[in-house]
Amino acid sequence: MITKTRTTKETDITISLDINGSGKSNISTGVGFLDHMLESFSKHSLIDLDISCKGDTHIDDHHSVEDVGIVLGALLAEAIYPVKNMERFGSANIVMDEACVSCDLDLSNRPFLVYELDVHGKVGQFDTELVEEFFRAFALNARVSMHIIELRGKNKHHIIEAAFKAVAVALRRATAPNARVGIPSTKDVL
Repeated sequence: MITKTRTTKETDITISLDINGSGKSNISTGVGFLDHMLESFSKHSLIDLDISCKGDTHIDDHHSVEDVGIVLGALLAEAIYPVKNMERFGSANIVMDEACVSCDLDLSNRPFLVYELDVHGKVGQFDTELVEEFFRAFALNARVSMHIIELRGKNKHHIIEAAFKAVAVALRRATAPNARVGIPSTKDVL
């Protein structure tokens, strides 16, 4: 387990992560829907997560959601770079009822996000625009190139949850051990 803490005027966050875990999680962000998504992410990525966030949710959930993405991404970068003896590329299409979301990612050490989910409004009390904020913060700080594409769907909860699961499974596949590839780059560094 590796741990990172980040304290600002808006949030106080501590995250512990074991990239070679079994998908166990203990998550308390103060944002119920985010907790649910991160529990699903942990389960399907097989990354053990312990997340504690105290944020200014009396204002709104923005700072907590974005800052959890920042810390989780930075911690993932610490766990995977330099990339060696792992697949590097991962992809997954995840179905949740009528929804299907695709994630393709590259542990490239070059951050990029393509985000194409058609979710607007709210799921319960959660502002759906924060999903993109989370994934942007996560991808940039993890230094991962990530494409999250909604293939179909109507129910916002299903689409968003399928996205978190797709990222999780793609990440599990990208970090899968493979000693045969050594450093999986023609540059010999990632």
